[in-house]
Amino acid sequence: MEKNVKVSILLQIYGNLLTENQVSVLDDYYNNDLSLSEIAENNNITRQAVRDNIKKGEQKLFEFEEKLGVMKKTMIQEQKISEILSKITTIEANSSDKKVQHILEEVRAELNCLV
Repeated sequence: MEKNVKVSILLQIYGNLLTENQVSVLDDYYNNDLSLSEIAENNNITRQAVRDNIKKGEQKLFEFEEKLGVMKKTMIQEQKISEILSKITTIEANSSDKKVQHILEEVRAELNCLV
C-alpha cells in the first residue's frame, strides 16, 4: 500500500490520539494535498515546523498501528468478508432451493453492511 494512502487511513483511525495541530497538518498534507509552504502560511509557522509536525505525527501513527493493529485487522476482516461473499455467489449459482437462496441473500446483506 502506498505511504500516502496508509497515512491517510491511519489518520482516520488514530487521529484522536494526536494533537490538534498534528491532525491539522497531516490532514492538509495527505488529504488536502497542500505543500509545506501552503501549510506553513495557513498556520503562521515555518516550513521546518510543518515538516517536524508531519514526521512526528507519522511516527506516532505508525507506532499506534504497530501496537494496536486496527488497520491490519480491518483489512484482514474485509478480505475474509470478500471471500465469504464470493463463496455465497458460488453456492447461489449451484443451488435451486429457494429457501437456501433467501437465506444466502440475507447473509450477503449482513456481510455487505460490515464492509
